[in-house]
Amino acid sequence: MNLATPDMNAKSRLSSLEAAWVVARRDFLAVLFSRAFLFFLLGPLFPVIVGGLAGSIGSTVQREAVSVEIGLAMSAQDNAAMLAAREDLRPQLGRALPELAIVPEAREPGFDPRAFLEARRANYAAILAGTPRAPRLVGTESQARRWQGPVGLIAASASDTAPTAFPEVRPELVATSGASERSNRIRTAQAAQMLLFLLTMLLAGMVLSNLVEEKANKIIEILAAAIPMDAVFMGKLFAMLGVSFVGISVWGMVGWGLWSLGGDAVTAAMGSDPSDLPAPAVGWALFAALGIAYFAMAYLLLGALFLTIGAMANTVREVQTLSMPVTMMQLMVFFLAAYTITQPGSGLEIAALVFPLSSPFAMLARAALDGQLWVHAVALAWQGLCVLALVKAGSMLFRKRVMKSGGAGRGTRRRLFPRRSPEPVAEPAE
Repeated sequence: MNLATPDMNAKSRLSSLEAAWVVARRDFLAVLFSRAFLFFLLGPLFPVIVGGLAGSIGSTVQREAVSVEIGLAMSAQDNAAMLAAREDLRPQLGRALPELAIVPEAREPGFDPRAFLEARRANYAAILAGTPRAPRLVGTESQARRWQGPVGLIAASASDTAPTAFPEVRPELVATSGASERSNRIRTAQAAQMLLFLLTMLLAGMVLSNLVEEKANKIIEILAAAIPMDAVFMGKLFAMLGVSFVGISVWGMVGWGLWSLGGDAVTAAMGSDPSDLPAPAVGWALFAALGIAYFAMAYLLLGALFLTIGAMANTVREVQTLSMPVTMMQLMVFFLAAYTITQPGSGLEIAALVFPLSSPFAMLARAALDGQLWVHAVALAWQGLCVLALVKAGSMLFRKRVMKSGGAGRGTRRRLFPRRSPEPVAEPAE
């Protein structure tokens, strides 16, 4: 005899939050300990490693191939005077001065600097002939323009026509100015927006692929029959968000290791030094916290949109067809947020701040340029509401489309509990 009552059965069912937690934990562990996720983590690391090696090798080759050494083809006395003058100027000018080296072949009778360079018998940037009072710099046009001034200063010092002692310049520095501070912080805003966009587009696709795979295996239908569809979608979103944070942590540790081992090579590969970025208006610590929060919101918004697409698609081909416009729209949204950096307070910037998909990018840029904090609390609350609305819309579309195809809800109950066809009624015998 079954003593369970309807109230007891209702209490035994999971709440929406508990069901979302169960789905999130299941998906998180399933993805995290899969071989596909390991290869997914290794995928972006190969271009970074190859780029770092290429930058290191390229910088080494460039340093060795491009010589800044100028050959001296003067008399022995003039050569010694030029070398001594360069040593006297080294404390004031340092790297601005070229390296000077005596050309041994210049002692040979009939030595021609032009023919010597054209014969490529040595790796000199140029050759300095004549005398300190009338120097001749023999070299290509680019090298002659580059070293004409420094060589002239050395020659003037060697011939006692220029001072060899320079007055000490006392610097008086200012921290910054209003215009230069904002101009410099724009670089930080642009770099943060680009990093946020790349991470979001790289990681958000996991939500769509996970949903399509479970639709093909009919797993999603079993989940939809057991728990509310809103909880399923929310659990999947936060599971993939947790997996994304794991991936970012791994990439961050690998990047920190590469930076520790070869910072110059990484800088050469990137083309700039990230440590030269100006400090944002809210400070680096709060800016990093806001960056994490806005990445989570951008990921949840785009992931909820992808879940809605997955609910509308029945095959992988349909998913690719429907996701392409969303991807292009997200690219346009990023361009909109990047364009409004230089237009604070304009209607276009307000539109970028309010529109859900562009709001995380625009607000992160504002954190770099403006120190106000209350606007970020409002923006995060608004973005959270938009995530809930997208999840609700996606779950409703899923019910309508999948239930029609015999998926969750009513169609599943029909398969699990098929109706018995009515017994044929026997006609009375005449």
